[in-house]
Amino acid sequence: MFGNVLLLLFLFINIYNDPADAQKKKETLLSEKLTQMMEWTSKRSVIRMNGDKFRRFVKAPPRNYSVVIMFTALQPQRQCGVCKQADEEFQMLANSWRYSSAFTNKVFFACVDFDEGSDVFQMLGMNSAPTFLHFPSKGKPRKSDTYELQVRGFAAEQLARWVADRTDVQIRVIRPPNYAGPLLLGFLLAVIGGLAYLRRHNLEFLFNKNVWAFSALCFVLIMTSGQMWNHIRGPPYAHKNPSTGQVSYIHGSSQAQFVAETHIILLFNAAVTMGMVLLCEAATSDMDIGKRKIMCVAGIGLVMLFFSWLLSIFRAKYHGYPYSFLMT
Repeated sequence: MFGNVLLLLFLFINIYNDPADAQKKKETLLSEKLTQMMEWTSKRSVIRMNGDKFRRFVKAPPRNYSVVIMFTALQPQRQCGVCKQADEEFQMLANSWRYSSAFTNKVFFACVDFDEGSDVFQMLGMNSAPTFLHFPSKGKPRKSDTYELQVRGFAAEQLARWVADRTDVQIRVIRPPNYAGPLLLGFLLAVIGGLAYLRRHNLEFLFNKNVWAFSALCFVLIMTSGQMWNHIRGPPYAHKNPSTGQVSYIHGSSQAQFVAETHIILLFNAAVTMGMVLLCEAATSDMDIGKRKIMCVAGIGLVMLFFSWLLSIFRAKYHGYPYSFLMT
C-alpha cells in the first residue's frame, strides 16, 4: 500500500514538472536564438543566412521576433544587376533600423543568396530574384508578407512602409547626401547663363518658336513615357530570371513598369512624333515635289511602324485588349 502511494506521488511530481521543464527549455532556446541574432546584427545590419541558419533561426520554433529576408543572387556569374541595386537599398534600410534610437530585437533583416542557400529557394518554390519576404513572429507568412517588387519598386522608403505595415515598426530611412542633383542643376544654370552672357547683344534665340517648341516636346515625351512614375516608385531597370537567365525589359502587368520600358516608350513616341512632323512639313514646305514625296513616305512609315509597336506593348500589358495594327 505504501509503495503504491509513493508510485502515485512520483508520477504526480513528474507530470507536474514536465510542462515546467518544457517551458524552461523553450525560454532557454529562445534566449539563445535572440542572443545569436543580436550578435550577428551587431556585426552587420543584414544577416547572411544559408540553409541551416534559415531553418534554425527562421523556420524552427520558438521565435518571438520577425525576420525580413531578401532572397537574391549577387554572384557575378548570375549577372543580376537588379539584385545589386536592390541590395544597396535593403542595406540602407537595415542600417537605418540598426543605428536608430528605436532599435529593438523585434525585427531582424537577413538575406539568402542563391549560391549559398539554393535549398531554401527550392523549399519556398522561388524561381526569381530579388524577392522580399516577411516571416512574422507568430504563424506562417501570408500573401501580404511577400513584397510586391514589380509594383512598388525596391526603394528603401517603399520597403520601410511595407515593413511598417507588417510589423508596426516605423523606420526612418537615412540616405547619405547626394550632391549630384544640385551640381547638375548648377552646371546647367551656369551653361545657360554663360550662353546668355556671350550672346547678350543678340538674344533673339530666346524668342525662337522652334527652340521653345522643341523644349516643350521633349518635356511632354519625358512625362508621358513614365519618368515621373520611375522617380516616385524607383522600379528596377529590367528583370532577369536567375534560373533561366532571361531578361525582361517590358513588365507583364499594367500596374507596373521597368525603367528600360519607359526608355523604349519614349523612343517610340519620339519616332511617331517625328513622323507627324515630316508629314506636316511635306504638306506645307516649299521644297520640290520629289523631296516632299520622300518626306511623306518616311513620315507614314514612322507613324505606322512605331505606332504598331506601341500598340503591341499595350496589348502585352493589358491582357485581353482586342485591337492590333500590323503586329500582334
